[in-house]
Amino acid sequence: MSQKSHHPSRAARLLACTSTLILALGLGGCQTSGLSDITGSIDEKADTGRTSDPRRDVELYQERYRANPKDADAALKYGKALRATGQRSQAVAVLEQATIAHSGNKLLLAAYGRALADNGNFQQAFDVLGRAHSPADPDWRLLSAQGATLDQLGRYEEARQYYGSALKIAPDQPLVLSNLGLSYVLSKDLPKAEETLRRAHGLAATDPRVRANLALAIGLQGRVADAEKIVKADLPPAEAAANVALLRQVLSRKDKENARAEAGKMPIAAAGRAD
Repeated sequence: MSQKSHHPSRAARLLACTSTLILALGLGGCQTSGLSDITGSIDEKADTGRTSDPRRDVELYQERYRANPKDADAALKYGKALRATGQRSQAVAVLEQATIAHSGNKLLLAAYGRALADNGNFQQAFDVLGRAHSPADPDWRLLSAQGATLDQLGRYEEARQYYGSALKIAPDQPLVLSNLGLSYVLSKDLPKAEETLRRAHGLAATDPRVRANLALAIGLQGRVADAEKIVKADLPPAEAAANVALLRQVLSRKDKENARAEAGKMPIAAAGRAD
């Protein structure tokens, strides 16, 4: 997606709710030039087939979906396109109907769970994501996504059990470690958060979610200059400045407790996106 198409929607998310746990809700986060969610990831595998303009995807798959609402693939792609353009409630509606028509389709359930999480329906998202995989065939992305939803509900210890399960499947997976680190941020264990996020950063130094979460953990400890270096490293001047401005906006809040809680919805400009 182009930077121009990313910036308006992502920036709007910061101004409107300043809070999307950049937790890699196992579902994914942002990873292409442009703004990315700074907190948990609730995204899926990186979609290398994604076009440069998700608005065009909406038009394309809307036509397919309306021609045959029972087409599971069309519903899945239309729902993803709606999510990518910030049309959250519409994505929930489309994917909900699709899962009713195809109750055993794991891909649809996973996408529906992600859409619910996008829309703030965290408990329902957790439940739906649990139906998208089975103990016999666990998916680390979905386990991490479930952990991220639990973090959004304030159930940090439970969330970490899910991250632990995800890491057993995918040891040293940086997005899971990033979500785990953010979980520690939310529960105010900042030294543990920094330790975990530095580990993630060492494995994926250019991932915007990892970078943003590490900067947040460091900045909340008062080391703002160090945090700013991390969010702007190796980025073009405009993106670097945007990252610094967004980070400062969160860190400057008088209510630091609220700043931590809202970290989950802080979009931040950076390179890369895996959704």
